[in-house]
Amino acid sequence: MQAEIITIGDEILIGQIVDTNSAFISKALNNIGVSVYQITSIQDDKTHILKALKEAEENADIIVVTGGLGPTKDDITKRTIADYFNDTLIQSDAVLQNIQHLWKTYIKQPLAQVNIDQALVPSKAQVLMNVNGSAPGMWMEQNGKVFISLPGVPFEMKALMESQVIPKLREAYQFPFIKHTTILTYGLGESSLAERIEEFEDNLPNFMKLAYLPGLGRVRLRLSAKDMDKALVETEMQSQINKLLPQIKDIFVGFESDDSIEAVLGNQLVQLGKTVATAESCTGGKIAESFTANPGASKYFKGSVVSYATQTKIDILKVPEETINSYSVVSSHVAEAMAKNVLDLFQTDYAISTTGNAGPDKGDSNAEVGTVFIAIATKNYVYSEEFNFGNHRTKVIRKAVNKAFEMLQKEILKK
Repeated sequence: MQAEIITIGDEILIGQIVDTNSAFISKALNNIGVSVYQITSIQDDKTHILKALKEAEENADIIVVTGGLGPTKDDITKRTIADYFNDTLIQSDAVLQNIQHLWKTYIKQPLAQVNIDQALVPSKAQVLMNVNGSAPGMWMEQNGKVFISLPGVPFEMKALMESQVIPKLREAYQFPFIKHTTILTYGLGESSLAERIEEFEDNLPNFMKLAYLPGLGRVRLRLSAKDMDKALVETEMQSQINKLLPQIKDIFVGFESDDSIEAVLGNQLVQLGKTVATAESCTGGKIAESFTANPGASKYFKGSVVSYATQTKIDILKVPEETINSYSVVSSHVAEAMAKNVLDLFQTDYAISTTGNAGPDKGDSNAEVGTVFIAIATKNYVYSEEFNFGNHRTKVIRKAVNKAFEMLQKEILKK
């Protein structure tokens, strides 16, 4: 079965907010075997909404709409959906009771008429009760197609998808089994990697496909399989992985289970009972930020020193001033001193350091813009590598962060 997602809201089209709802809905649908045919973002405009609904009904079996269900006059989705189904709006007593409960418990202000009107739903709709907000979800069917309307507030939408929409879809339909396996690689570009594994890709079974997901300094390979036979999908997936890994063993660093490389590293460190700290100059705390974005990071990430200024490297990280004067602040000697000293400072098992010129000018060093030294320290040794990541400041920083994770991953995998 195929689905189409329609997000409604001028705020998306003018770039005021990022549409995260579509990504969540796509993943939730894909997990139960529903392929997303198309994602469309449209204005809060009746003509536009009606056109989008008609086109979606022609393209897909399941149409999921988010947004436009608020209490204000510019939120017209509910009335427009009623028009599309040649229906009228009626008051849902259950929804009204939910709204009254929310206002009494949390809002503690008189109910306005616009809020009471949120209890109006198309007479043909099955209400999906939104206990987290005043706008209900709605489930409607026409010509063998399912139309699902959800509030645009992300946490309200997610709760309805998980508690009502997905169980309801599972109950109504039999879906194929879909399995994705994502392989993390570092150090080889997309085109070179594609050339290396071209024969492997050409010989995949017809129910499997390979996708390349390139990033700065990394490429993720996603193997996807879809079939009604779950056992066949799982067996063939493992078989193909066994064929692929020997061809990429020099750049393979692990598998991604819906997690970022930082989360993968964190899980590995927890399993080993090891910890890490960072000393960052040109990356400005981005490595630390990436680690701490994951819940539970305090189990393995102990802290960071963002020694952006040269004097901070001397005062806080105790990098000898003579080392900086002799070799430059952007050098392997300084990177290694930073890594070793921050490891000692936080008493960790691993440490990462970065020092470089991200641009646009050279700062306190004569090293070319794009030059970055990254060091890894353990309790037994320290080493560094030199890189040149180009002259685009944002890319230099992002590439340095990714390369630092790659180096740490390789160090962890030695254990």
